[in-house]
Amino acid sequence: MSEQNGAGTEREEQRFAEAIAIANIPTLLMVLVQLTGELRWLEEPYRPHRGRGVNDNDTGGLPQPIQAEIRAAALDAILAWRAGRPAAIPAPSTQLRRTMLSRAMAEEVPPEYDPIIAAELFPDLNGVPEKLPVPEGFEAVIIGAGVSGLCAAINLKRAGIPFTVFEKSETVGGTWWDNRYPGAGVDTPNHLYSYSFAPYDWSMYFALRDELHAYLEYVADQFELRPNIRFGAEVKSAAYDKQAQRWSVAVRQPDGSERILKANVVISAVGIFNPIKFPDIKGLDRFAGPCFHTARWPSDLDLSGKRVAMIGNGASAMQVGPEIQNTVASLTIFQRSAHWVSPNPQFRMQIPQPLRFLMREVPLYRLWYRLRLGWTFGDRLHSALQKDPNWPEAARSLNRINDSHRAYFTRYIVNELGDRTDLLDQVVPDYPPFGKRMLLDNGWYRMLRNERVKLVSDPVAEILADRIVTRSGAQYPADVLVIATGFDVLRFLTSFEARGRSGRSLREVWEDDNARAYLGTVIPDFPNFFCLYGPNLQPGHGGSIMFVIEMQMRYIMDLLKQMLINGIGAVECRQDVHDAYNERVDEAHANMVWTHPGVETYYRNERGRVVVNSPYRNAVFYEMTRAAKLDDFIVERRHS
Repeated sequence: MSEQNGAGTEREEQRFAEAIAIANIPTLLMVLVQLTGELRWLEEPYRPHRGRGVNDNDTGGLPQPIQAEIRAAALDAILAWRAGRPAAIPAPSTQLRRTMLSRAMAEEVPPEYDPIIAAELFPDLNGVPEKLPVPEGFEAVIIGAGVSGLCAAINLKRAGIPFTVFEKSETVGGTWWDNRYPGAGVDTPNHLYSYSFAPYDWSMYFALRDELHAYLEYVADQFELRPNIRFGAEVKSAAYDKQAQRWSVAVRQPDGSERILKANVVISAVGIFNPIKFPDIKGLDRFAGPCFHTARWPSDLDLSGKRVAMIGNGASAMQVGPEIQNTVASLTIFQRSAHWVSPNPQFRMQIPQPLRFLMREVPLYRLWYRLRLGWTFGDRLHSALQKDPNWPEAARSLNRINDSHRAYFTRYIVNELGDRTDLLDQVVPDYPPFGKRMLLDNGWYRMLRNERVKLVSDPVAEILADRIVTRSGAQYPADVLVIATGFDVLRFLTSFEARGRSGRSLREVWEDDNARAYLGTVIPDFPNFFCLYGPNLQPGHGGSIMFVIEMQMRYIMDLLKQMLINGIGAVECRQDVHDAYNERVDEAHANMVWTHPGVETYYRNERGRVVVNSPYRNAVFYEMTRAAKLDDFIVERRHS
């Protein structure tokens, strides 16, 4: 028996050694500090140097002998911890943890970022108490079982609030259930694009659709949410009854019948990538061959030997194109404007098995790895997206840093295109970097070098039965037409009609495409109604929408807690609070890249107002949503 245990221990030590030999040095240093308590690992000669771009900076830029010393010490510390020695610093102080992240990133992380560091190191599911005092008959409705809906359900369940989730599809997942086009995946690292309270054994650094959907299925099962979800049930409308302080929610059930439910609270979790958007092009309905949006990709489609035309060159097109380029006879891509694209060496790469083992077995490593990703892909960039009024090259960039980004991305494009310099005028944007959604390169430029692929910048004028005609009169024969024009993200909450206290519809209040909400979450005239992934919440400067949704839910749960404890029946955001907040949002956007006059982006509506993106750093929004203030609301006592 002892020999077997010894063999098992020896094998485990070998597995840790294999993992630590290829692990991220800046992350290992943070693990070393907490396990050993030795702060010397934060000083020279161990301090990492700043990496370039958004890669993981695995070596920390340190000499090989120093790396070897760090790896050897980390192995000893992890094995000792594994054998039962407790971490010397289980909970770093405010100053220490900020210093640690600053050293790990080789740049100063500001003090206001500390609450996010603390939230990641000590995930407690938004601080919701185990159970809240819920009166009899109190019910909540969640609309949608995607990323937002599952987060809401988990929070409500933990607090003991009865709830029902209505999901129009046959299972959970939302956009990751609907979108099944070739190459579909996430462009945020999935160790960041996941709930802080639900880690996962990811197989790739940037997961593809099937694994992302499997993760959401796993979350639904892990937190036993399915008994509360009604699949195939579509919410058609929600109307507030001010006398009853309840919402009447009309649901079309799987058999086609309609059911009316009463709910004290409604949480909209329908997201913004719904409904799909088709281009307004003459003759689109005349195309004789298969013609479909990427979100409706036919499961039985065979593109072998087909002449494929694709309208659009955004995120979904960038994933589809490289995936199908060698299957089709030809691929003609029609672009309206060029996109800036960022390289990442880990995109579409598998995570080595030893590192997956390390992530599973050493939570500290996973937590610090995620913390580094959060800073790299989040608040780090925010200052570079502000306009410098004295910058002389305002047409091409915003400031000195933004101009260096332009030079870096342009060099990358030139290198990727190689001898296809004839494409440079088409693919190098004339607006500042980050003016539109920054895309991660999926082999796009190398695909453009493929003789089967043609990029067309001439606007599409008309579609005939078997060809696309551009404004210049050029014609491009096609057997299959792929519409890769994204979603109608400007019109929030279009999948159901919501009518508030006054009877006005939310569509009317929002003037169709001019959505506003306080903290992107609550709206005057709509008591006890909460909007997840609402207006001005997308972290356009970077980060994970999942963490934004967690911040929203922490705020909502704090408000519900105050309602239930204090016998409050209705809370409605005050108009003056709402208006002042949105004035600040618009003022902040006026100085950011998304209002640059040379940029056309889906972030802005026809009025020129930025509706989708948040102007705030994640740390600022975290502080805004840390606790709900009843003074921001019109408060009514619970009716008997």
